Amino acid sequence: MASLPENLAGIQQRIQAACDRSGRPAGSVKLLAVSKSQPPDSIEQAAQCGLALFGENKVQEARHKIALSPGRLRWHFIGHLQTNKVREAVELFEMIQTVDSLPLALEIQKRCQQAAKIMPVLLEINVAGESSKHGYAPARLLSELKDLAGLDRLQIQGVMAIPPFNPSPEQARPHFRQLRNLRDQAEQVLGFGLPHLSMGMSGDFEVAIEEGSTLVRLGTALFGQRQSFSPRDH
Repeated sequence: MASLPENLAGIQQRIQAACDRSGRPAGSVKLLAVSKSQPPDSIEQAAQCGLALFGENKVQEARHKIALSPGRLRWHFIGHLQTNKVREAVELFEMIQTVDSLPLALEIQKRCQQAAKIMPVLLEINVAGESSKHGYAPARLLSELKDLAGLDRLQIQGVMAIPPFNPSPEQARPHFRQLRNLRDQAEQVLGFGLPHLSMGMSGDFEVAIEEGSTLVRLGTALFGQRQSFSPRDH
């Protein structure tokens, strides 16, 4: 079994190769280490390898891990966010990548006002209309963009998506292209740039980079198979 440093070295080479193929500098793609279900020791090891950006999808789990992790690390929320968890998410994270409705955005606005904070966000898109996934339908997103942009405590920085699972990475390409095109449409509506495309995970991140991803969210490719982490054990 490869070690985390070996996994990271291989990932960095693959990111560089994908950037070369698409004529992009490697620095235009950030690696977000998806640490859900990983214990704090694994996060510490990843941090020692130079990684600083981590993603968690459960507020309670993140709260325990962040308290046990180096203070220099930066944390993004990448799971489905319930409105009753927004206050704590605003305290813990520097970005929420999964804003999927106007009511959720309004709750983030309210909690950010209370905390005197501005929250960078990404708008989550359900690119394939899957009933099992959260996220904006593209048409609804475009119709609500102006309302979202009017929330002064939210800083909209881009869009994110999780395409349907398929063992062939190439099958994700049309969905990544769709997300990029939707981002371009959103920029036209808003009148300002959206720099981030959060797309691509362990099985398809190279294709995502070729289609313009700026944030790839990697868990198993980096850490190996998910472990079982319980905050009660720490």
